[in-house]
Amino acid sequence: MSVEAVMARIEALHGALQPAAPPPPVAPGGSSSFATTLAQQTAAPLATAAALPPGATAQAGSSAGLRALQAAQAEVGVTEQPPGSNDSPRIAQYRQATAGSGVGPWCAYFVSWAAQQAGAPLGEAGQGFGAVASAWDWGQRTGRAVPASSGPPNPGDLIVWNGTHIGIVESVDADGKIHTIEGNSSNMVTRRVHGPDGDGATGWVRLG
Repeated sequence: MSVEAVMARIEALHGALQPAAPPPPVAPGGSSSFATTLAQQTAAPLATAAALPPGATAQAGSSAGLRALQAAQAEVGVTEQPPGSNDSPRIAQYRQATAGSGVGPWCAYFVSWAAQQAGAPLGEAGQGFGAVASAWDWGQRTGRAVPASSGPPNPGDLIVWNGTHIGIVESVDADGKIHTIEGNSSNMVTRRVHGPDGDGATGWVRLG
């Protein structure tokens, strides 16, 4: 046998004695490719998904409404300075979303600001509203108003109580409870929970 043949045989035997590389770890009950895909999908949540309060269920909503909701969520905790003044440096910024605004009850200023941040300002001319009744009237004129008797709201809908108060829907529980974010509620931007009828709400205004 030639030297070359002997060397080739030695290399073949050496390779056969090397331990095989271990296969990639497989998740119980699945393939490695599935495990990899699952890890990639769960590693980072969707950037456009709005955060939900504990126990709430995710639902569909207009893209403009969800963007307005995200803007509102970031404002929870903003308070009047001093309490009862209907004012603060941040609340003054909310008023800038409404033409002709002045210091006063600011729940409608707040949702007008959130809608403006979402790129879907309220009003035919994007002028925003300082009066709750004006926001509901606009919703009716433009086919955006949905009576509360027609069914539950979607996240990002505006929730209206007659001409007295307005907020934005954050989520709806399986049992119908409605989670909201409201400006000028106890002198601040705060989360509230209402019954399935919105505790007497007139209805919802859909954005987008």
